[in-house]
Amino acid sequence: MSKMQLGPYINFQGQAREALEFYHQVLGGKLDPQALRLEVNGAVLIGTDGHPSYPAKVGENMAVALGGADETRLTKVFNGLADGGRIKGPLTEQPGGARVGYVMDKFGINWVVSIEKA
Repeated sequence: MSKMQLGPYINFQGQAREALEFYHQVLGGKLDPQALRLEVNGAVLIGTDGHPSYPAKVGENMAVALGGADETRLTKVFNGLADGGRIKGPLTEQPGGARVGYVMDKFGINWVVSIEKA
């Protein structure tokens, strides 16, 4: 079974780089400004600038990010999270090759599932 990563995914609506640089200054760690990703002591914070057509709403600007390369396992997890919840964006191949999907579980928690190419 391959390793999965789990951490917060935050929509900064156009300020992701600025926010992550700030968190990097405060928390330290390793910042990848291209990927909008900050790793601190094994924990990973992922940022996004969002999409202009879908501005972030308070309470919906955060999700739990789950990623890895085990396509079978992560597809099953995605479908399990959708059970009793709502798929907001199906698992879809992105320009970089990863498949990404968005789902709100039955408890109202948003999830971003990313399946990297093995």
